[in-house]
Amino acid sequence: MTLNLTSLQPARRGFARGLFAFGEALRHHQGAIQRVQWVVVLFYLLLVAIPAFLPLPGRTAHIYDNLTLFAQFIFWGIWWPFVLLSMILVGRSWCGIFCPEGSLAEAASHHGWGFAIPRWITWKGWPFVAFSLTTIYGQMISVYQYPKPVLLILGGSTLGAIIVGVLYGRNKRVWCHYLCPVNGVFGLLSKLAPFYFEVDEKAWAASRRHGNSGVRPVNCAPLVAIKTMRGASECHMCGRCSDFRGAIALASRSPNHEIVEVAGRAPKPWETVLILFGLMGIAVGAFHWSVSPWYVTLKQALAEWLIDHDVVWPLSLQPPWWILTNYPDTNDQMNALDGFVLLAYIGATALAVGSTLSFCLWLAARSLGSAPWRNFHHLAQSLIPLAGCGVFLGLSAITVTMLRGEGLELSLIGPLRALLLAGAGLWSLVLAWQITGLMTANTARRVAAILPVVMAIAIGVANWIVYFWVWQ
Repeated sequence: MTLNLTSLQPARRGFARGLFAFGEALRHHQGAIQRVQWVVVLFYLLLVAIPAFLPLPGRTAHIYDNLTLFAQFIFWGIWWPFVLLSMILVGRSWCGIFCPEGSLAEAASHHGWGFAIPRWITWKGWPFVAFSLTTIYGQMISVYQYPKPVLLILGGSTLGAIIVGVLYGRNKRVWCHYLCPVNGVFGLLSKLAPFYFEVDEKAWAASRRHGNSGVRPVNCAPLVAIKTMRGASECHMCGRCSDFRGAIALASRSPNHEIVEVAGRAPKPWETVLILFGLMGIAVGAFHWSVSPWYVTLKQALAEWLIDHDVVWPLSLQPPWWILTNYPDTNDQMNALDGFVLLAYIGATALAVGSTLSFCLWLAARSLGSAPWRNFHHLAQSLIPLAGCGVFLGLSAITVTMLRGEGLELSLIGPLRALLLAGAGLWSLVLAWQITGLMTANTARRVAAILPVVMAIAIGVANWIVYFWVWQ
């Protein structure tokens, strides 16, 4: 007897029924999605490759009449900040429907050698390491300002995705699941999404009791264990698994649900490191250094010391552009001392901010009594809204700078930034309060725990206040 899987699904009405129908539409229109993906791939490759071989734009060039400036605005002014925002709004739909690297990785895997995934690729620390190295290297070669670094970093990442796809897996996105530099960031932000593919455990179990007759195969390209999927962190929202075994459906939820109810079940130390030392540490240092008076003071002090000791080569050595920024035609060059101070500044910022935030969260976790390490990692998840907001504001600063260069006033940007920061801080505070409620019913303990979290949130907000309203 063939099992009617649809009969296992509970009756849906109104909005829930519409979401289920949309998930089914995604499943039934995979061909159209693939065509969209290849259009995005073509557009992406053209904007990454062509500007790198064109002359640098002159002072009178504009976004609308210069391909290099247009590509710069698309990538850093629109693409990346609003892809981050989309993670919070609709989960990792970008990854499953539009991402050019994901499309190329899966296509390469389809025609590749299909080797087993080696253990070194599955290391849990890659999301933090890849994000950190890409962010820091991007600052060293001025990826936001020049097209050649864009080709090197984004093109190199795309080439890596293709090579990994050729070597490992079959019809899979091994690169996306383990090695993509923004996979960890996307996974964190998508925990806040109000939409996800929900797995009905009872319906799944009922379908298993009837055997596998009538059950269609599903290829989950990003390697998600869909049976045990309890959130949106790893799901690429492609819709292929919609109604699988009559147990999976696109659904809505509270934006707080995954962080409060799911994230604490299995502590993930590397996610904590990415939040505290990556998004709230390295990313802050990467945006700060170019406007920081501390950076200038440190560089001048070291330069004077080197001159006093007759060590001048760090002041004259100017590596090629693919090591440190070197564009003499625009009077934009970095010597060895510049590079050293840049690395020291970002590293010191990450260490200082990350360690201070860790101390605050540790105090909060200890205040809650038992299982302090588990509480520590769970409370770190509450800072995701603030961490994500900071990176979004940092990237959108490029958008604002370019639009102002085109003559737009944008007088509401300051109040809007303040509103977003305040909202993100408040959201993090609400999450932390709800998390403490799972750990203890004692109000005094909850208040004692929330005070250090308030301090951590204040530090995160202060870093961006300094950047936008003190140093600029």
